[in-house]
Amino acid sequence: MNNNYYAVIMAGGVGSRFWPMSTQENPKQFHDMLGTGKSLIQKTFDRLSQTIPTENIFISTNKRYEDLVLEQLKDTTKNQLLLEPNMRNTAPCILYAALKIKAVNPDAVMIIAPSDHWIEDEKTFANNIKEAFEFSSQHDVLMTLGIQPDSPNTGYGYIQFDDSNNPIKKVKQFTEKPNLETAQKFIDSGEYLWNAGIFIWSVKIIIQNFKTQLPEMHALFSKGNDSYNTSKETQFIDDNYGKSENISIDFGILENAKNVHTLPVDFGWNDLGTWGSLYNKLQKDEQQNAAVGGEVMFRDASNNMIRTQNGKRVVIQGLDNFIVVEKDDVLLICPKDDEQDIKQITAQVKKEFGDKFV
Repeated sequence: MNNNYYAVIMAGGVGSRFWPMSTQENPKQFHDMLGTGKSLIQKTFDRLSQTIPTENIFISTNKRYEDLVLEQLKDTTKNQLLLEPNMRNTAPCILYAALKIKAVNPDAVMIIAPSDHWIEDEKTFANNIKEAFEFSSQHDVLMTLGIQPDSPNTGYGYIQFDDSNNPIKKVKQFTEKPNLETAQKFIDSGEYLWNAGIFIWSVKIIIQNFKTQLPEMHALFSKGNDSYNTSKETQFIDDNYGKSENISIDFGILENAKNVHTLPVDFGWNDLGTWGSLYNKLQKDEQQNAAVGGEVMFRDASNNMIRTQNGKRVVIQGLDNFIVVEKDDVLLICPKDDEQDIKQITAQVKKEFGDKFV
């Protein structure tokens, strides 16, 4: 295993589209969403540890989730946690991670990986990231893994690439979530991949890009160079993190960088962004019903997604195409076609019932 390989797992989000399972106190990455026996963040950590030494895997998360991370990831120490005191999108925490890793290993190459995605073929994933690590070790590039699209999905960003004979392609441009007609044109052209938000680069080149493109942020975090991996780090981050610009790595760095490359991959990826995307990954009965948690009896029911507590006996009669989710003292019953409203529903629940339910 290569000691120059590092990972940063991004685990600070709330996952509000998975309410009521996912809440501000206990977001979806800490739940066993697919009934595998492990939470999404545990699956992500295990997957990365096949290629990267466990002590080189860092977790970027909100300060409030420190205990949850340490409880679920037994192989991590407090020094591997990048605790954000404020939510400032992805660029600041990636720069923080790069500077912290560079302080111990200037030759490091790092992968940035979301904590809450599903990957079916983990062997292919491991081979792909090794290929990306090797390329990033030898070239001054910023790399992203591009997912081979199987539908004109309007929920993902797209990567247009230069269709050369090389397995690793030069990126022409990034496009934010398109409308259906545009997404279909992208698919038909054969020049586009889904942007999964999985990035690989050397710490040297990403820090150089921050210095050029986000100089104020680079200057702010560089003031802590003597503090990283010492007892002063927490205080420095608490005092300065909130002063950082709130911007994503995509907008802040990648969209304007000249040296971005992508590796087209196909390892059964799903971003598990909604109950519908989870439903697509689950086994179903003959009537296309899927259930996680309890024991469910379906009568004259089809196309439903049921998520309840373990051991709960549930009877569903006469429902078609619904999401039914029960957690503690909250029950959600919502048509699958209206799942995009769940984010708005949580805002109303907060107003009507109080913060503790969201």
